[in-house]
Amino acid sequence: MLPYDTEALAQRAAKGDQQVLETLLQRIRPEVLRRCGRFLPNREDAEESAQDVLLHVARKIDTFEGRSLFSTWLHTVVANAARQKYRELKRRTAEQPLPAVDVHRPDPRTTSVIAGSRLDLLDALERLEREHPALVAPLVYRDLCQMEYAEIAERTGLPLGTVKSRLHTGRQYVRQWLQAGP
Repeated sequence: MLPYDTEALAQRAAKGDQQVLETLLQRIRPEVLRRCGRFLPNREDAEESAQDVLLHVARKIDTFEGRSLFSTWLHTVVANAARQKYRELKRRTAEQPLPAVDVHRPDPRTTSVIAGSRLDLLDALERLEREHPALVAPLVYRDLCQMEYAEIAERTGLPLGTVKSRLHTGRQYVRQWLQAGP
């Protein structure tokens, strides 16, 4: 959970106050790292993704207009950065000559059920994005970022009923793919 004064800090930072931006970045860092860790099973990857998020916030805070909560805006940045990091890691692994597993870094699929399920979920989200892109945002916002339905509707510009319908359909696809396995 973000510190109570984060919203006010974000508003001031968005108006160009660099000193407040530094304070904001320090305050949100632990929560950003925690959220990235919910997506990425390896701590180092989560830390890299968190750094990407903080850099994005520092560079793009002026695009935060305050029409929604800063925490909502930040959820989106975290989700996008973590998913991008996962794609990058998959691409790097695919480009490596065999063996593709780093001997100094255990494969999370074999060391942790939770880590493996997160990787499987990210694979399913990637597939959902390829096959049914309109279903991704509601699913990520609700199930991974734990946003309220009204916030999702506001963020996506969709009617509440459409958000719920897309979420339901997206969950059906992901559940089916997770049960089927790789």
